[in-house]
Amino acid sequence: MVHNKSGPFVPGFFCSTMKIILAYISGEADRSDPYISLLPSGLCYLHAVLREAGYDSLLANLSGWSLPVIKEQLSSLQADIIGISQWTHNRHASLEVARLARQLNPNSIIILGGGHATFRYHEMLAEDSPVDIVVVGEGEETLRELTERITQGGDWRDVPGIAFRDGARVVLTEQRMPQRTLDTLPFPARYLDHSIGVDLELQPEFVLTARGCPSACSFCSSPGFWGRRVRFRSPADIVDEILYIRDRFGLIYFSLRDDTFTADRTRAIEFCRLMITRRAAVLWNCQSRVTTLDEEVLTWMKRAGCECVQIGIESGSPRILAQLDKSIHPWQVEQTAALVRKVGISLSVYLISDVPGETEDDIRMTVELVRRIKPDDGYVSPLVYYPGTRLFEQAVANGLVRPGIFEETPDTALHAAGKPGGAAHRIMGAFAAGTGKGSERRFRQQKALLGYCATTNVLAGEWYRQSGSIDAAEREFREITEREPDNPWGWLLVGELHTERGEKRKAAECYRRVLALVPNHGAALRALDTKKAGP
Repeated sequence: MVHNKSGPFVPGFFCSTMKIILAYISGEADRSDPYISLLPSGLCYLHAVLREAGYDSLLANLSGWSLPVIKEQLSSLQADIIGISQWTHNRHASLEVARLARQLNPNSIIILGGGHATFRYHEMLAEDSPVDIVVVGEGEETLRELTERITQGGDWRDVPGIAFRDGARVVLTEQRMPQRTLDTLPFPARYLDHSIGVDLELQPEFVLTARGCPSACSFCSSPGFWGRRVRFRSPADIVDEILYIRDRFGLIYFSLRDDTFTADRTRAIEFCRLMITRRAAVLWNCQSRVTTLDEEVLTWMKRAGCECVQIGIESGSPRILAQLDKSIHPWQVEQTAALVRKVGISLSVYLISDVPGETEDDIRMTVELVRRIKPDDGYVSPLVYYPGTRLFEQAVANGLVRPGIFEETPDTALHAAGKPGGAAHRIMGAFAAGTGKGSERRFRQQKALLGYCATTNVLAGEWYRQSGSIDAAEREFREITEREPDNPWGWLLVGELHTERGEKRKAAECYRRVLALVPNHGAALRALDTKKAGP
């Protein structure tokens, strides 16, 4: 049974009585950090495909739960098929869940999938492994076909795209061809209600609009997993999903998590056009690459609600960039950063430290680059090994690491240069030099360039607010309510200012205006629940 993406879902219709759990565990104990326990988007797609096909699938986020709680959940659910999402950071924790599931459900079929399992399927199917099947690569069609074979009692061993143990050997079936049209995949958010442990306000915020990356950085496994050819969803399909999530879950902020959202500039511009014409009135961020951004694209992005763009610059040293196969130059980083500042989008950067052979001069060039481009925030991570990357394959070939290091080492991250030094802290210190977005002059320049743009007002108002200029902040937010009364951001931010001033009635009226536009907006609902009429 196939359901329309935005049509009504009929609960209770299943192809079989089999119970399926799709589980994830982060490997970290602190569940109070929602980003640690956030589900991989791919797992949500798998769940949606199974539900769409009529199977009784349940998403289970086990992150941060104690062992007794996990045991209780697995015992009570008694699943026939247990699929577990495995990535390098949770490789040991995911196997522990598989072992526990085997003990509690001896007759269940246990399936691993995900980035780590794909490249280490042979190791995951060792003789003492609790895992029955590994889904290799893109999993939607593979898991759907597997489930169909299993529920019908048929032989599943010739299903393309899997690996399994047959006696003393591990069998890899023929490669599954990638999904040709991504628009045919269901929206994951449609089926998030069928879950346990999932944050229904945070999880839908993350949207994927493409698969694959045109780049070939040596430290990244994306080319090995997806291939170098990028497959894109249509702009209309993406906007449909965002509007569905906005209306169903009340979200008005989104994060587009493609490797390079602007890899196809024509598609990116058309997406922005549709966001504007269909009055989405949401804010969003995306990941991009310095070589795929120009002033026209950035202008469209900001007008459509993009408030932050995240780019990987990795290093300020041309030598290190070449070593990482990054295929960019520091001058391109500076050029793109200047355009981002000119248009007035916040700039976030990713950097890599502790690269083998990195010198003091390399670190100095990175620090100086960060100071010149003045990003608004950033992340610095020591270089680590991942299976399926040229970095790891070359390290094994050169005798720098053992082939079985992922199984032998308990560490969550396997650092390429051994124990990280102080390079990451020194680079992070460069961020203290100041950012490029905050000044009245810059906001005036942005308004002269773009004209009225709600995203500019939001960013300017928040800067004034943090600077203590509350009246100036209110002017920025009020302009949104006057020019775009159907934009919930203006009412929400004015309401927050009234709340901070203790003006309960005025705040409540603003929150009611938000809910008239976005009935399920969580913050506005909570605010009205706690704010009684007052002076």
